[in-house]
Amino acid sequence: MMVAMRPFSSDPDSDSDSAPPGGQLPDPDPASEAIPPAATTPVRWSRLRAVDDQFLRRVERDQRDSDRAWKRRRIVAALTLLVGAIGLAASLRMDRDSPYFPLAALAVAAVWAGGAFASGRLHLGRIAVDGRLQRPIIQPIVAGLALAAVFIAGAFLTRLVPPLADQARSVLAFAEYGSIAALTVTTLLSGIAEEVFFRGALYAAVRDGRQIWVTTALYAVATALTGNVMLAFAAIVLGVVTARQRWSTGGILAPILTHVTWSMCMLHVLPHIF
Repeated sequence: MMVAMRPFSSDPDSDSDSAPPGGQLPDPDPASEAIPPAATTPVRWSRLRAVDDQFLRRVERDQRDSDRAWKRRRIVAALTLLVGAIGLAASLRMDRDSPYFPLAALAVAAVWAGGAFASGRLHLGRIAVDGRLQRPIIQPIVAGLALAAVFIAGAFLTRLVPPLADQARSVLAFAEYGSIAALTVTTLLSGIAEEVFFRGALYAAVRDGRQIWVTTALYAVATALTGNVMLAFAAIVLGVVTARQRWSTGGILAPILTHVTWSMCMLHVLPHIF
């Protein structure tokens, strides 16, 4: 069944991703959903205009679960959050030279991803480009690079505060002792899994109008259990950015691409600063 869709809304409290009742509807066919001329932009700018498409304008959709499916999603998400948070804290408290760290990190990623897919249907999301809806690819990568640039600039200031610098070095020590190739794969998969869960399953399990702040807060709490202040701070900033992308695009693709772009930059650049 197809429904008429209004292309954009600027009210974050009008989200209809999760709250029951109503059946869950499939994403619209991008080839059949055109954006009115007022929403179009010149070709030379449209593919690189990240702020409007990802954060300020919301692509309308109806992805609501039925009452039964929504309750099930909430239970699965709550259990996954508990197990995943405990696993994340345990993995990042391991000895920095432990050969089991990559395996532990992958196990946590499997918990996030497994719980997300078990909770119910997930969506990739779309943005408006050249007057039509399409998958977000370039814009979230640009956003990830911009976010990484901010963190890299902040790293030079963090070096001047010994307690914070020590917290950052504590996490980066895993790169010093472990295989950089293995750590790259682990970081990549962990970033994907976290977004699939926090901006996918957990976001859809929260009532309308609260998703951005609730998912960001829970993401920060789960990360704070590792005992590292810098990781918790990063989770807050990254959580707000990716949750807003989820609100705007209606899916997890943009958050995933932004997260992995940012995390790859952090992994390969920050060790040279600290």
